[in-house]
Amino acid sequence: MTVLESLRRCLLFKDFTDTGLQIFAAVARERAVPAGTPLFVEGMVGESLFIVRSGTVRLAHKVSGAERPLGTAGAGDHLGALSLLAPSHRACSAVAESACELLELQQADFARLGPQKPQACLKLALAIAADLARRMADAREPLREALERPPRG
Repeated sequence: MTVLESLRRCLLFKDFTDTGLQIFAAVARERAVPAGTPLFVEGMVGESLFIVRSGTVRLAHKVSGAERPLGTAGAGDHLGALSLLAPSHRACSAVAESACELLELQQADFARLGPQKPQACLKLALAIAADLARRMADAREPLREALERPPRG
């Protein structure tokens, strides 16, 4: 699968033309990651968006010192999108559950592209914002239920 095809499979790039995809394909870095390798660790500064081309990535969050599974990401999924817009701290850890092929878009490359390709960068920033809004809407009810439960102990 080509870099262009991998971008096309990612939800963030669903509305991009081939020209728009080529802009980001030119700066995307291909990475092969063996099983068991951390992509990032909760709390570390993130500076990249990852797109899973193949394989499975396990996501986890630390709660009271214990690791709590959050789910998995597979082909076409993206991780760390907000880090593309600005360096930020990772909200969870991501570890390759199986051997993975990834695309990495680094924040520094995105920042350099901004003045050269402002329309493409704005379109991607808006796609990231829309994805975040969708995720927040999906989490609203479970969050409300958790807040309404009486505290344990």
